[in-house]
Amino acid sequence: MGDAVCRRCARGPGLSEPRAADVRVGSSTDALTPISVATRSLAARWPQWIGLGLVVTAAVLADQTTKHIVSSQLALDDSIHVLGPFSIHHVQNSGIAFGLFANATALVTALTALAVGWMLVFFARSGARHPVLPVALGLLIGGSSSNLVDRIRLGHVTDFLDFRYWPAFNLADTFIVVGVAILFAAILLGDTRSR
Repeated sequence: MGDAVCRRCARGPGLSEPRAADVRVGSSTDALTPISVATRSLAARWPQWIGLGLVVTAAVLADQTTKHIVSSQLALDDSIHVLGPFSIHHVQNSGIAFGLFANATALVTALTALAVGWMLVFFARSGARHPVLPVALGLLIGGSSSNLVDRIRLGHVTDFLDFRYWPAFNLADTFIVVGVAILFAAILLGDTRSR
């Protein structure tokens, strides 16, 4: 009885001809959904999380170490000329980059914390989208987190890289700018390839 039922299932509407299985070349694992419709998860997996963690840790350590060296070796507003227009100049900044919003430390701290949280959520959902994301977002999160730690702990950020014609900045600011540049480059290259 069981064999008869199975034979009828394999037959077409007239129950006289066997029905051919609908298998398409280039289909998904269920052999029915075309690849153009099949989706793969873009969520970050453990290799992406490890990469992100390493970049964030390296960025925070580098920034915090250089800030500690500058603040322990140079008095506030002292500077050491290095080369050409470049000098190490110990400055305190209670605002964001280039001294903007210097009187709104609490607001800057809250916005920075929200931005770091948003970047972590974005990475959790899209970390496997592009191989450069752990590096780019790692630099962004590391730089933002290091400055955030200073704002919470000290109420200001230590800046020391001074090119005379540009407001002083620190390694965390550099990491943020480089992270954004890597993201934009990846987006532009992705657009060019897709066209």
